[in-house]
Amino acid sequence: MAQRPIVWSLGIAGIAGFAAFHAAGRLDEMTSREPAPASVASSEPVLAKSERVLTVNADYRGHYLVHPSIDNYRVKMMVDTGASLVVLTDADARALGIRPDRSAYSVGLGTANGVVRGAKTMLREVRLGDISVRDVEAVVLPAGALSISLLGTSFLRRLRGYEVQGGRMVLRG
Repeated sequence: MAQRPIVWSLGIAGIAGFAAFHAAGRLDEMTSREPAPASVASSEPVLAKSERVLTVNADYRGHYLVHPSIDNYRVKMMVDTGASLVVLTDADARALGIRPDRSAYSVGLGTANGVVRGAKTMLREVRLGDISVRDVEAVVLPAGALSISLLGTSFLRRLRGYEVQGGRMVLRG
């Protein structure tokens, strides 16, 4: 009877030791400075053949959230390949110093919630990781029309390319 608790505790200790050994190996892989293999998703820029490449992982909803610097101000945005332009919320536009007059809201934009009037603007520079695009067309929507700014195709089409596959978006600058 005394042998069973000993065998049981030795088994638990063996499993714990194996798990710790395995976790240490995974920790070494995750903290390695080498580029991640294709099977491991990474959100850090990876340089390849003098091309600037940024890989973005999808969030749990399948959205690609990024934090580009626009005119030296960091903005949280969702990459939207269906948006023709970069679209700024009223709050993000104000933080950037963009304050269109009421009369400037003359551009009709078709959204999932119907037509919304926006104000066109030009962004001097949009920088995402090592990728930088100058003079990007954008539109500002009125307060309450949008909950997060969108990184649309007025930025994306100026890249060398982008692709979406397996929960990852790869941007090539």
